[in-house]
Amino acid sequence: MKLKSMTLEEMGALFKELRQPAFRAKQVYTWLHKGARSYEEMTNLPKDLRAVLEEKYPIYAPVAVRRQESKLDGTRKYLWQLEDGNCVETVLMRYHYGNSVCISSEVGCRMGCAFCASTLGGLVRKLQPHEMLDQVLFTQLDSGLPISHIVLMGIGEPLDNMENVLRFLELVNSKEGMNISLRHISLSTCGLVPKIDELAQKKLQLTLSVSLHAPNDEIRNTIMPVNRAYPVEELLAACRRYYQATNRRISFEYAMINGVNDGPEHAKELLRRLKGLPAHFNLIPLNHVEESPLKPSTKAAVARFQKILEDGGVTATVRRTLGGDIDASCGQLRRKHTKENQ
Repeated sequence: MKLKSMTLEEMGALFKELRQPAFRAKQVYTWLHKGARSYEEMTNLPKDLRAVLEEKYPIYAPVAVRRQESKLDGTRKYLWQLEDGNCVETVLMRYHYGNSVCISSEVGCRMGCAFCASTLGGLVRKLQPHEMLDQVLFTQLDSGLPISHIVLMGIGEPLDNMENVLRFLELVNSKEGMNISLRHISLSTCGLVPKIDELAQKKLQLTLSVSLHAPNDEIRNTIMPVNRAYPVEELLAACRRYYQATNRRISFEYAMINGVNDGPEHAKELLRRLKGLPAHFNLIPLNHVEESPLKPSTKAAVARFQKILEDGGVTATVRRTLGGDIDASCGQLRRKHTKENQ
């Protein structure tokens, strides 16, 4: 395991094996979570210890191979190159309540959603905890903007990499590290029911965002292959169990796709299915993906859909479109970079 993927307790045990005093582990942990790129920066460590750590536990900092900033709204998109040469995307968004970063949890994705560029090349590998942490940390350092909120909604399915994601959450929430509250973190899933149930038992105070995108199996099967394994009713039942276990309201993501899922009848069907489940709907104007024939809904269709949900007692907001001029849709920048370098 990489040193930066260890908790402070694990690092303490390691330093005990190295016959080092416990406070050395905390020193190294603090340096790593401040973004140290080498042990030479850790000037309060003895030189011989730095040499041992460099030999046994070398540090790698991700490299920003591309940076793009929107002229429309200041959104920044980073393409980070990892130690093995693979690349992942991170998006920095500015809101009135603070700066939010959307991070990737995998290199590629195997979920196969029809509207997403992340999945076009399939899954390459899962990210390690420190590789998720580095996206937050080095985006903050590069931009000079303090990060207060995190969204696990970039490339990859977080619950398909659950063990590493849970470790990342522990690290980023650490008081000795970045100390970002779990209440400021949103985790998105396409609907892996067993993993939702497993997450519910953790009773974490984060926000669970479920990518629903359709009111029934007929539509969802055509755009989200995961629905064949976990149909809509089974998914919503898991959401009810999650709410009962955590008392945390579910946030549903709903990409508005012209002529597919954006009719009044679809909104009314959602109301029937969601009856009694505290929920918030985040309506997302679809980002066009070059390889996909799907088109975004009209503004009128989105407004009509929102009104039907709200009239039915369900809170619904329309996500502000950010970074439309910088390939901000998930997976687009990585895919463009891959094509150019083939």
